[in-house]
Amino acid sequence: MTNLTLARGEDGVAVITWDMPGRSMNVMNDASLGEFAAAVDQALSDPETKGVVITSGKPAFIAGADLDWLEAMLAGTAGDTKEARIRSVFDRFMEIHRLFRRIETGKKPFVAAINGTALGGGFEVCLACHRRIATDDPRALLGLPETKVGLFPGFGGTQRYLRMLGALEALPLLLEGTSLSPAQALARGLVDEVAPAAELVARGKDWIRSDPAEALVKPWDKPGFAVPGLDPRTLAGVQAFSAANAMQRAKTYGNYPALDAIQSVVYRGMLVPLDTGLRIEAKAFAKLALDPRARNMVRTQFINLQRANRLARRPAAVAGKRFSRIGVLGAGLMGSGIAHVAARAGIDVLLLDVNEEAAGRGLDHIRRQQQIAVERRRTGEADARAVVARVQPTADYARLADAELVIEAVFENREVKAEVTRRAEAVLGAEAFFASNTSTLPITGPSRRGAGLVDGFRPADRQDADRRQRQPWLLHEPRLQHLHA
Repeated sequence: MTNLTLARGEDGVAVITWDMPGRSMNVMNDASLGEFAAAVDQALSDPETKGVVITSGKPAFIAGADLDWLEAMLAGTAGDTKEARIRSVFDRFMEIHRLFRRIETGKKPFVAAINGTALGGGFEVCLACHRRIATDDPRALLGLPETKVGLFPGFGGTQRYLRMLGALEALPLLLEGTSLSPAQALARGLVDEVAPAAELVARGKDWIRSDPAEALVKPWDKPGFAVPGLDPRTLAGVQAFSAANAMQRAKTYGNYPALDAIQSVVYRGMLVPLDTGLRIEAKAFAKLALDPRARNMVRTQFINLQRANRLARRPAAVAGKRFSRIGVLGAGLMGSGIAHVAARAGIDVLLLDVNEEAAGRGLDHIRRQQQIAVERRRTGEADARAVVARVQPTADYARLADAELVIEAVFENREVKAEVTRRAEAVLGAEAFFASNTSTLPITGPSRRGAGLVDGFRPADRQDADRRQRQPWLLHEPRLQHLHA
């Protein structure tokens, strides 16, 4: 095995450690899932193995399915009909369902020692285990965010969420792709325990050695199990599902097929045993994944976005640069958001607007966001105060003189953008960078003065003009792409 290890100790407890080489995070693809299935089967067939702890050798647990792998699966073989590709995806996902069901029903305890973020398929592995112990790190994220890339959980997440939470609590999490902190997941019953990362495996082993026979049968595998909450066949259930469908349609106008599919598989899953529900989920996922709308969303919101985040179009000959002090022009929602992200990354920020009061409102927004993060246990009080302290509101352009980077984020008005650009350019140092966050206005589009947002600069001296010759990536695209500090 190259993507994970299986080691059984003298106590009889085996530890499966995901640690895929050459990747910053573990993902699920044919290679890793094949090895995982072999490790699970080996542990179940070994009479000396009392139970299994699953963990990760990386800072995060498992990030979920590799969407490049999924995209290749959906492409199928040349000449395949759509029906053949749907069947192929359905069969592959049913193999994964059977693997997770072997974990659930194999008569040996499995514990997920969730040492960091576990999303999508990674968290679905955890849901199949008999106990879930998560790190107490508030920065870790747990959940099923597939709707954010145009899909829905396809490794049993819809059916296990439904049976653990009930439809009315599960649906908002599934439809919105909500990620939870470990404390929030504990409060909802999605994890059983929260502990320091260094103790997770040991606690998992202790639980296995306690001989938890009762926990080896999941609630939905016991006779007489009923999904918590409203029965969709009752009047109250019909009203609740009708209202949920109407609210979803009012927001999306039917343009997000994944959301319709989620409501369908949850509704139908309430009426059948888990194994039938998993078949319903797999069939719906296969059909959705081959829907052109869903595939386009996956490409745009995940695959191409990842390429952009890796700076795929960045000029290769230009050396990387780190910034410690930047300026942001405009303290509205976008500008304060940029300033907030930069401050969280440890960068000092000058947040500039037309007057001190307007700039202060931007800082107040950042302060509120940090307070919410504290209340939700995503950060500590000291860290929150440090982030706020890195942002300095101002109306004085002269304070930009020592900024290494200035990002224009004022509202979409050509004249305003051209004006703040000229005022910033007049005080910037010779080695400073200038960037625009323009979205609806082309960066080279003319203003009434006849100059574009960039070409309209009035350099303070010839050195600035020479700098623009040496740094052509400032004008590399007619519309600026994401800028990553």
